[in-house]
Amino acid sequence: MANFYTEHPEIKFQLNHPLMKRIVELKERNYADKDEYDYAPQNLEDAIDNYDKVLEIAGDVCGNIIAPNAESVDAEGPSVENNRMIYASKTYENLDAVRKAGLNGVTMPRRYGGLNFPMVAYAAFNELIARADTGFQNIWSLQDCITTLYEFGDEEQRKKYVPRVCQGATMSMDLTEPDAGSDLQSVMLKATYDEANDCWRLNGCKRFITNGDSDIHLVLARSEEGTRDGRGLSMFIYDKRDGGVDVRRIENKLGIHGSPTCELVYKNAKAELCGSRKMGLIKYVMALMNGARLGIVGQSLGVSQAAYEEALAYAKDRKQFGKAIIEFPAVYDMLSLMKAKTAANRAMLYQTSRYVDIYKCLEDIERERKEVGEKLTAEERAECKKYARLADAFTPIAKGTASEYANQNTYDGIQVHGGSGFMLEYACQRLYRDARILSIYEGTTQLQVVAAIRYITNGFYKTVIEELAQEEVSAEMQPLKDKILAAAEKYYAAVDKVNDAKNDEYKDLCARHLYDMVAPIIQALLLITDASRAPELFAEDARVYARFVAIEVAKHAAFVDDTTPEDLPDYRK
Repeated sequence: MANFYTEHPEIKFQLNHPLMKRIVELKERNYADKDEYDYAPQNLEDAIDNYDKVLEIAGDVCGNIIAPNAESVDAEGPSVENNRMIYASKTYENLDAVRKAGLNGVTMPRRYGGLNFPMVAYAAFNELIARADTGFQNIWSLQDCITTLYEFGDEEQRKKYVPRVCQGATMSMDLTEPDAGSDLQSVMLKATYDEANDCWRLNGCKRFITNGDSDIHLVLARSEEGTRDGRGLSMFIYDKRDGGVDVRRIENKLGIHGSPTCELVYKNAKAELCGSRKMGLIKYVMALMNGARLGIVGQSLGVSQAAYEEALAYAKDRKQFGKAIIEFPAVYDMLSLMKAKTAANRAMLYQTSRYVDIYKCLEDIERERKEVGEKLTAEERAECKKYARLADAFTPIAKGTASEYANQNTYDGIQVHGGSGFMLEYACQRLYRDARILSIYEGTTQLQVVAAIRYITNGFYKTVIEELAQEEVSAEMQPLKDKILAAAEKYYAAVDKVNDAKNDEYKDLCARHLYDMVAPIIQALLLITDASRAPELFAEDARVYARFVAIEVAKHAAFVDDTTPEDLPDYRK
């Protein structure tokens, strides 16, 4: 029987990173739960073993239930009946399987029925489930919306909603509208306070809402009459059991068919304010989106892994000119790069997740201490600030690179299959269709560049590279590290040229090229460090990826070197 976790020791490797000691210590509050919950860990080794065992269960569910159902779900898709969304029939089987396996409420505290796992483990679940079925991963991973409610809602709301999600209630984040996609400041869904019933009422339309007929919704709506920007928006909780929201239609999409993308109509729907008024976009959606973007990194990684495995199996089996096509350099070079890109994305995903874990845990501890009139220590505040900034800087380059690589890997997967890849009976075409959305939703790659550019121009990524360069590597990996640091020098020179020009439009023109230099440099250094610790897992990937990065950086450096502000095209003519 297949097990998507045990078959890939690269994932388990990430559970034993040196930062895990600090993460588990913070997440478990020095193992304070061990006397109250018999399933709470006693120490670090116990905690890691717990993650390992539950991930093994998840790997079994993914390999033997979700993955075999993927083609059926893709073919059937969801539907609408009487203004309600109906999942594909096998999706209900998937949902039942993950509930019975206890794979809900992954990061939530035990007092609400959660597993109290760190983001590192949650990232692994995302990867495994996306490897099985990208569309179903959307439905399952939206449980992470509960983190925003947990962080910004009150205790009454936590007690009301968190246990339901831990028991398997589905969630959605209702943000976009027909006239408000990436520009969420334009959201106009109206929220008015109903004094007679002591609740809020929501009216309007939402579009492109993933899993839009879920049990619990987080809704961005305009609570301040007369406003038209982000300062008039608040976050609300809508409970499907209260009624008032109809599904107008389900979008007919290119891929991720199992994931219902709904257009919703709110008709005086009852809702609760989550957190403070006017902070919906400014604070809460930003937190929500950062978590969602990290989820897309895991989703992209799962798709890349699936594309590689499908292509590898086909290349070993397909014979041309008297031998398996994997023996041809043009094919095995393509496969080796698919595998190396996947390994580089994996290193980036888990490093970013570790950064998120540390600062999120410290923020949670700070909330707990405030209730008893205490604060974080100066050292804890500094630690929280450090890792929050690292997470903020890493998330956009992780999301953009992983989603773009997933698109390229699924493209290459079809190419390995040749004409067969164009036929619907092969899974590679479904993966190709599923991957296309990854660089679009939860912020396009272009928006990830916008989020990253300040860290490029202010030198923060340079500092990151220099700190990663201090990591000791094996003698075998040192030449690869030297190659990447030589590429980094080209990146530094390109950044200096753009900064010296003092021209915002020129900076915008070069931004994607700078982004496409720094992201793989950082990923390569992370992968080389992993390869030093586990050469049997990563050495070959590090070698292939380092060569790829050197070529990519040289290409983008040449663009910056060959352009000036005077070269800017005027498309407004």
